[in-house]
Amino acid sequence: MVALDALPDFAPSIGFSDRVMSHVQVFEPWHAAATRTVEQLVPATRPARIAAGFGAAITAGLATAGATWAVARADIAVVLTQLGLERFREQVVAAGSDVITTVLGQPGLDAMRSSSPEVMALAVGGFVATAGMGVVGLRALASTARSAR
Repeated sequence: MVALDALPDFAPSIGFSDRVMSHVQVFEPWHAAATRTVEQLVPATRPARIAAGFGAAITAGLATAGATWAVARADIAVVLTQLGLERFREQVVAAGSDVITTVLGQPGLDAMRSSSPEVMALAVGGFVATAGMGVVGLRALASTARSAR
């Protein structure tokens, strides 16, 4: 005990505790973090809290009413979904027809329309394969040109 009293007083540097605490992993329970987050969202004054509560209640009521109406009118949602899908299909077909007309011309489009689905699939597959070979060829040319520099 006398030896300890003979040691000089030790005072750590000013930032010692900050450096130590930066390496310590502090565990915060999820409920404490959630409570802190919610407390930041709650207004400070009583009238503001009351107004926010009424706003939340009205929003919840409108969302519940809307969901109830949507479930009660599910047949309308099915019809609207089918209508939207039909229009989407029409747009895809029109865009595909435009691409085919641009690439093959109107006679090519007419020939594809009059052919069976198997022939059409074969023609589309051939086009995709040809386009893919073109891309691979261009990439090979570009890489050869880059390596020649």
